[in-house]
Order: sequence, then structure tokens, then C-alpha cells
Amino acid sequence: MNIQPVILCGGSGTRLWPLSREKHPKQLLALISDDSLLQATVRRLDGLQAGQNMALNDPIVVSNEEYRFVIAEQMRVMGRPATILLEPTGRNTAPALTLAALAANQDEADAVLLVMPADHIMLDTAAFLIAVRQGAELAEKGLIVTFGITPDAPETSYGYIQAGKPHHGAQRIARFVEKPDLATAQFYLDAGSYMWNSGIFMMRASTWLSAIDACRADILLACHTAWEQRKVDGEFVRVNKDAFALCPSDSIDYAVMENLAAGKENPDVKASLPVGVVIPLSAGWSDVGSWDALWQVLPKDADGNAAQGDVLLQDCANTLAVSESRLIACVGVSDLIVVETADAILVTHKDKTQDVKKVVDILKAQGRSECRIHRKVFRPWGWYDEVDAGMRFQVKRIVVKPQGILSLQMHHHRAEHWIVVRGTARVTRGDDSFLVTENQSTFIPLGTKHRLENPGRMPLEMIEVQSGSYLDEDDIVRFEDVYGR
Repeated sequence: MNIQPVILCGGSGTRLWPLSREKHPKQLLALISDDSLLQATVRRLDGLQAGQNMALNDPIVVSNEEYRFVIAEQMRVMGRPATILLEPTGRNTAPALTLAALAANQDEADAVLLVMPADHIMLDTAAFLIAVRQGAELAEKGLIVTFGITPDAPETSYGYIQAGKPHHGAQRIARFVEKPDLATAQFYLDAGSYMWNSGIFMMRASTWLSAIDACRADILLACHTAWEQRKVDGEFVRVNKDAFALCPSDSIDYAVMENLAAGKENPDVKASLPVGVVIPLSAGWSDVGSWDALWQVLPKDADGNAAQGDVLLQDCANTLAVSESRLIACVGVSDLIVVETADAILVTHKDKTQDVKKVVDILKAQGRSECRIHRKVFRPWGWYDEVDAGMRFQVKRIVVKPQGILSLQMHHHRAEHWIVVRGTARVTRGDDSFLVTENQSTFIPLGTKHRLENPGRMPLEMIEVQSGSYLDEDDIVRFEDVYGR
């Protein structure tokens, strides 16, 4: 049996601001270990084949153009090859899964898809793998499997699945229900037949394609057209932009899963559907949907405090403090969330963490960059950090990885001074090409074509001082770019 991991890596994670930003969302962050949530999702499947008649394929990661280089770099660091399937625009999870199913089934291999969001935590990997093996056996028989998290509280931020009659060792899906109010959530918890909706699924590629055709043929048609006109660029697969733009937006649950509920009749569904079942899962799952949810899964001291980074807690209780660059000192507080980054600080009561999204909405309305990007910005060649800025100047710390090459470019409104502090830079300036080594500098006049490369085997680190009338990143005219930007 071939298991094809499909990792859905979209979404912005606005409730985990200021660590999570639009251009660098939570699934790309290392929140509970050295692995990012995406890397942890991939690594979670290690050992799945042990003692089983299973083969684990390299993952298909479905994401967008914005995250592609960070995803590729994180997979490279892990030593894990992956197909990175790029959506030209967000259309929710049903089209994303449909594209992945078309990719998995292109050679009629008809693997069993294991569909997982990239931004979830699973503390008990062994329990998760046991459930996945059970789900794989059912999916191979043509069922569509989802996993319901055994609830331990009347949670109002999750959707619920009601389990029905037993079916092949699992339970038929009786119905899906939306996020409830507190009284309804308590009723679900007391009833014992309701589980949190994990958003994790298993089915054959052909089973999903048949089901989406029966329920939403318009989605399948648009995805199939976009897939047939795809372009492959190394590990990146780009579907046709114009064809995919015509695809309706819908979730896996709304498009298909709700139609599988036992006894449900939908006059718009013209063909018979596979059986949908739910498998209970108790594996320390969290969707890390808020800072309070992260606090719940992190290790804590005797007073219930969790800390990351340079943190000092004195007489505190049930508090989470996360420092990215500076010391955080908390004295005599309880039930607080304190998160520090280089350009923003969040302080909120644990009961109000769901409202962090409102702050992000305000920042967006004001056009502020803190909702979109970090001060430290990752690029396919490395990264830069905006160290300082003022009237008509900006200072950046730039690190270029070995063999990294920036685009051949030009700026209309700024000149640049480059000072190398570590490594060696190869600089193209106009018609000249030359090396700049440690403690040397060079100057790029306004309007001059230029390129920066790291020809060495160690990272190149330099300080860039920009000066001019306009210093934003959109003042770049690219002539050549090895990364296809």
C-alpha cells in the first residue's frame, strides 16, 4: 500500500501575531521545538512503515508562491524531497486537495492520501500513527476517513463531528456541526458521541476525485484544466493561473464531507458517494489556533508558566512569555501572554487571545507593515534584517547563503553602500565584476545595474546602507533572476 502525504500549507495564522505574519505564517515557525510546524508534520510520519505493508511516498506540499522558497529550504534542511504544488490564488482546501489528488494519480498509482494541515501539533506521535494505520486500511477499501479528536473540554473554537453507528472498526459520520456556543459545547462533551474536527483525512486519490465530481463537478473541472496546463520548475509545480482563477472556493468539509453524513440527502449530488467514517484520536492534538492554545501544549514550570527565549519570571503564574530578541522580565503577573519580536510586542490576557486577530485587522486597515512581514525577511538566497531607518536612509544586515545569487537589478531612487563583515562577495556593477572581502566595501550608484553573489562555502554577511528619496522594496527592476521572480 502506498501512502501519499498531502500537506496543506496555506493560511496566515493571524491569532499568533506578532510571531506569525502574512508573509511568514505559523506553519513555517518553530513554536515547540527546533522544527517548524511544517517540518514536524513531515517528520511525524517517520516510523509509519515499521512492521507494515506500507510504502511512504515523498510528500506533496500544497501552498502558494509567497511561501515557496521557505518551504523548499525547510525541506532541504531536513533532507526530505517534496513536490511543492503552488496555487496561483487561494481557493480553500477542497481545490487544494483536488490538485494534490490529480498529482498523486497522474500515473494511475491511486495511492492512499493522508491529508494533513501543516500547522497542527501532535504530542503523541505513536498514538497518531496507530490511528493512521487503521485509517489506511479503511481508505484502501474505498472509504473516506476523517479523524475526530476526543474532547476534554467544552471548546467553542472547533467544529465538531457526531459519530454514528460502528462501521469496520470505525464509526459512520452522523453529522458535522459548526463551532458551538459554550452551552452547546458542554452538551456535546456530556453526550460523549461528539469529537472535535481535526481536519485530517485519508482516502484513495481516485475516491476523492469521484466524490468531488459527484458533489462539486465545477471544482473538479477547473482543477483538472489548471492541472493539465501545469508547468514544472524543479520541485515547484505551478498550475495554470487563468484556469485556476475560475475555480470556486470551498472547504473539504462543505464540498464533500458533510454530504457523507449518514442519512443525509442532497438533491444536488447525482451519484452515489463513498462511506464516510470517523476514527477517534487521542494524541495530544492542537491546531495551535491562539496563544492560549500554544501555552496549553508547552512544558510549564510548577506555577504553570511557559517561557521561550530570554525570559525572567518572578512570582508569576499561568503565564506565557516568548522573547525573540530581547529580555522579557515579568513580575507578579498571572494569566498573561507576552510576546516580543524585533518590531512589535503583544501583551494580552489568556482569555482574550482569540481577539489578537482584531489587532491584525487594525494594522491592515492602517496599512502598517507589521501585519505582513517581520523585520527579518527571508529570501531564496538568504535573509536580510532592517536594522535602522531614518529620513532618506536605511541600514540592513544581509546574509547570503553559500552559492546564493541575488538578481541582476537596478534601483531608480536609491544608492547602496556595501560593507562585507564576513565571507567574500562577488559584485557585479555595470560592466565590472570583482571580489569584496572582509573589512572591504563598495558603492552602487543610483541607476546602476548590479548583482551580489556568494561564491564561497561559508555564509556571506554584510551591512548595506541605502540612501535616496525612496527606499521601499518595490523599487527593484530585475533583469535576470535564477529564482524566476
